[in-house]
Amino acid sequence: MKHEFGVKVRFSETDALGHVSNISYFIYLEDARIEFFRKLGANLGMENWHFIVANVSCDFIQQAHFDDHITIESTVSKIGNTSFHIKHELYTDKGLVARGKAVVVYFDFDAQKPIPVPTEFKKALETYVEKESKEV
Repeated sequence: MKHEFGVKVRFSETDALGHVSNISYFIYLEDARIEFFRKLGANLGMENWHFIVANVSCDFIQQAHFDDHITIESTVSKIGNTSFHIKHELYTDKGLVARGKAVVVYFDFDAQKPIPVPTEFKKALETYVEKESKEV
């Protein structure tokens, strides 16, 4: 199963060359991740926040432009004891424009250390594990 999230490119997200600025893709990935967490049933209140992004990357395939509609498809490529990997693919009507990956650590901010991903959340993540997933 894939989680889908859509964005419409605003003029302010483009650069002097007229295409989406590279930094904007990371904002799109963050928005998609947060909505994915919400769909998975995560408590997103700051008093209960348990997520740290340990690594994020994005490969740019082709340009996107102002007013394009981007669909971000998110899947889970790996689930560990205290972390998981999310794979993102970003599409416009022109096809694949970018691929992203995030390594997310489940974290106890009071103790300042990673903690095991809760069983319920892990089960929710498992429904989005891509079959024969290939790392980005």
